[in-house]
Amino acid sequence: MVVDVETLFHPALSPVGGSGDPAADVLADSVHRTALLPLIVIGEQGILDMSGVGGDGGSVSPASSVSWADAGTDRMRLTRGAVTVDGTANKPRLGDRDVDAAGHESAMLDGFRVAYDAIAARREEFAALARACAGMTVRVVVRPTWTYQSLLDETTHPDVLRDALDRDLALGLLWSNVDAGPLLAQLPRHEIAAIWQGDVPLFAGRPGSRDLVADSGEQLPVPLPRSGLDAALDKITALGEVDRQDQEWIISATLATRRPDRGHRGAEPMPGRVSGAAAEPDRLVVAACGLADQLVARGIPDRGLVNWLGLERVDSRQWLVLPMGAGLANGYVGVALFLAQLAELSGVPRYGEVASRAVGAIPRLYGTLAGRPDLVAAIGCGGLHGLGGIAYGLARLSTLLGDPTIREWTATAVEFAAAAAEAESSPDWATGYAGCLAAMTAVHAETGLEPAAALATRCADRLAGMLSTMDDTAAAGRLGFADGLAGIGWALHRFAAQGGPEYAEAARRALRQAGRRRDAGDEAEYGWCRGDAGLTLARSCLAGAAGDELAWTVRLLADRPVPRDLSLCHGELGIAEVLTVLSTQSVDPGAAAARRRRAGLVLDAIQWHGPSCGTPGGVLTPGLLTGLAGIGYGLLRLAMAERVPSALLLEPASRF
Repeated sequence: MVVDVETLFHPALSPVGGSGDPAADVLADSVHRTALLPLIVIGEQGILDMSGVGGDGGSVSPASSVSWADAGTDRMRLTRGAVTVDGTANKPRLGDRDVDAAGHESAMLDGFRVAYDAIAARREEFAALARACAGMTVRVVVRPTWTYQSLLDETTHPDVLRDALDRDLALGLLWSNVDAGPLLAQLPRHEIAAIWQGDVPLFAGRPGSRDLVADSGEQLPVPLPRSGLDAALDKITALGEVDRQDQEWIISATLATRRPDRGHRGAEPMPGRVSGAAAEPDRLVVAACGLADQLVARGIPDRGLVNWLGLERVDSRQWLVLPMGAGLANGYVGVALFLAQLAELSGVPRYGEVASRAVGAIPRLYGTLAGRPDLVAAIGCGGLHGLGGIAYGLARLSTLLGDPTIREWTATAVEFAAAAAEAESSPDWATGYAGCLAAMTAVHAETGLEPAAALATRCADRLAGMLSTMDDTAAAGRLGFADGLAGIGWALHRFAAQGGPEYAEAARRALRQAGRRRDAGDEAEYGWCRGDAGLTLARSCLAGAAGDELAWTVRLLADRPVPRDLSLCHGELGIAEVLTVLSTQSVDPGAAAARRRRAGLVLDAIQWHGPSCGTPGGVLTPGLLTGLAGIGYGLLRLAMAERVPSALLLEPASRF
């Protein structure tokens, strides 16, 4: 058997826990570091899996590359553009086609499990074999090789080669991480020297030593924080059932990133028969506690903080395995909101304790954003994926946990959201002004913060102005709740109660346009985010809304099969949220009965099939919008809507 000693003994370049994020540290130290699982890189030109199971022929390289056009002629020149990747020989083939690893998840998991258990059962023998490699020479990869290759290509442009100082300035990019510590600060001098010679820089070491040697043979003065052998032996010692399950989740989640993205379309029906009697509130809360226990167990603690690894849809194009950020929809603020709400309802204090630790990273986030208006603008002011949502989540947490420090963090989040709203933004609920409007309205109701009220008014004014100039063509493709006119209209309608009649008229304009049905040939979409459920919810607040139409939609939502996806975004519990709102508003008499029936079906689905998330393959993920926290929060809404404000609709506490 061939053993890749570089992978087996590759040392870490920073101390354990050096990133400050426990989830990031765990991912960096996991099976994912072998680069034999999908490693997706997103760039301005395309998306490419750069792992050992990637390199798909026909993919477009993420970054522009330089090449010689008209080579060998007097018109030869250096050009830059997107590059289509040729297929490589790293992938297995069946007949005349490549075999995709994502289609063989169970086989990969079985093989990993057998190998893991074999090593764990005879770990002392395996450790002895590892120690025998202590004196071997191995390459230490301090940067991806493609980084060096790109620099070699880019710095051969004639404009750079005319003056050596210009090329040195270009290579100066390698000095950008010198603040990360003395170990990394000593590398660029050797890297630049190698590139000047036309080589890819090489650093080497021995598994049993902390010494690092440049390709010139010079031993660098600052050693590695620990040897590769020590790290490998610690890993062997830590092998166990819990760690193996954690690694198996990473395998499944990373393989899911290679599956086609269905966008916000609902999933196929739940396999097998799903039935259930009307669910009592206590049963729903117990089921939510079971999901919370999973979240607590999956949480990664370190130095007073806790975070999670999640499967997150990035840039509306691609799913990635990432440490959770702060966002409400897919971040630790959303998970904390569910845990804190459950702690308040169930009286179980550990859920609140984990929620408090989950948001302990907020001051570090603020330190990163301070003085970086570009980052603030990139995050945006939206209600689900922006700073508006973070402010909303913190405001709710300050109430649920009774924590004045979190209330101070809420005020800072409002300031950042105001700065983000000054930049050009979309009008949408998820990422733009509508969500910010709804979030700030709730924050003001929850905390009394006047800057939140002022920001809500500014967002409402911008939305009203946008609607006054939006023609039918522009409105046609923006009908959904999360990213269209339905959410815009709902936000303006709620604000009109305190803002004035001009906002009510703007809300009616948006909601009337959002009432258009999809084309008859379109695929049925029921979800809250872009489907019938969200549109019906928004239209229900129109005076004189057609009762027959609402009744028809309620029956449609009540009688359809239970989907495999139970999430809030485009799954069963997002649709159940709409039935909950309609039943509490007494808009349609059938909504309450439909809500009770669907609650029983959800419990039956969780009992027999598990809590399938709104991710490729239903892979478990912690987040509020597509994951376990959202499924749990949806159960709480079904159990006690009068005590649990809607997180999807960014509602404040009911007492306000």
